[in-house]
Amino acid sequence: MFKFLQNLNTKINLVSSLSKKAKSLTVWLKKRKLLTLFLAVFLGLGGFFSWQRLRPKSPQELYRLATVNRGNLTQTVAASGVVKSETQVDLKFQTSGQLAWVGVRVGDRVQKWQALASLDQRQLKKQLAQELIDYSKERNDFEEDRRVTYQDTLVTDTLKRVLAKNQWDLERAVLDVEISDLAVKLSTIVSPIAGVVTHIDVPVPGVNITPATAVFTVADPDHLVFEAEIDETDIGQVKQDQKAILTLDAFPDEPVYLTVDSIDFASSLDSSGSTVYLAKLNLLNSPDSKFRLGLNGEVVITTAEKEDVLTIPFLSLIEDDNQTSVKLVEKGQVITQPVTVGIQGDEQVEITSGLKPGQTIVVAPK
Repeated sequence: MFKFLQNLNTKINLVSSLSKKAKSLTVWLKKRKLLTLFLAVFLGLGGFFSWQRLRPKSPQELYRLATVNRGNLTQTVAASGVVKSETQVDLKFQTSGQLAWVGVRVGDRVQKWQALASLDQRQLKKQLAQELIDYSKERNDFEEDRRVTYQDTLVTDTLKRVLAKNQWDLERAVLDVEISDLAVKLSTIVSPIAGVVTHIDVPVPGVNITPATAVFTVADPDHLVFEAEIDETDIGQVKQDQKAILTLDAFPDEPVYLTVDSIDFASSLDSSGSTVYLAKLNLLNSPDSKFRLGLNGEVVITTAEKEDVLTIPFLSLIEDDNQTSVKLVEKGQVITQPVTVGIQGDEQVEITSGLKPGQTIVVAPK
């Protein structure tokens, strides 16, 4: 009993002491109203944010959500490339020599079979004249042997061999003349196409050249193609006759509508060493020839189009263990839902199974 009373007295004294301290604190705070207000606001905000942090949150507060809708979807492949001529030729001399004449300049239009340049033909023409003299002598000797020397002689095996040898010598003389005549003709470069001269290695006559140091390039400006570099991961989607929109760097506000004309069977390497396939799209030049060789641009090829299909944002897809899924919101809970995808657009992707119109899915955390 004594212990109980002693404990009770201790508690009463403690309460009395706390009450006195509380009264003292109250008096102290009343004298400092601004500090009291600050402490009240601080404690209130701290409690509010602690409550916000610890309370259960809804999916709408945690995630960016989207609704499964029906709509039209277009799948595309983008590729960069350059404008080239459908027909372009590099012309070289067959032999070395002195460049005697250059009849064109870079930028000149030339006709088909027009002469562009020529080597010094003096030695070649003299060689041709010499071969013609040798041919005439051989022809006269042949006719003399056939009509005079062996006219009344009995034809024996030996005589047959002599006449055959004379025939071979005559044929060889004919070939020598033809080769010399061909050398004269090949000393002049002739363009096999109509077009524009885009490059000349040596534009100055009087210079000794070799076939490797004198190249004349002619390109057809009326039949251009845009050569696009298709990445090997996208080449399976690109096919002939697909529609495309070309945007050239020089004319960013003037899209050009084209179709895929051809796709190379063999791969190529781009400037970074990656494997690409070259797709060619015919580009009809304008009357003022504003499209020029070497123009860079980007083409967007439409590889598939579908109408009235289920679509969701591409960012909502989750790839894991060879399975594609999304985070589906049902009754305030987020669950994993496997899905099957179809074609993919720039931002949306087709869902062929796993979802229904009107359902809500998670796109990304907020």
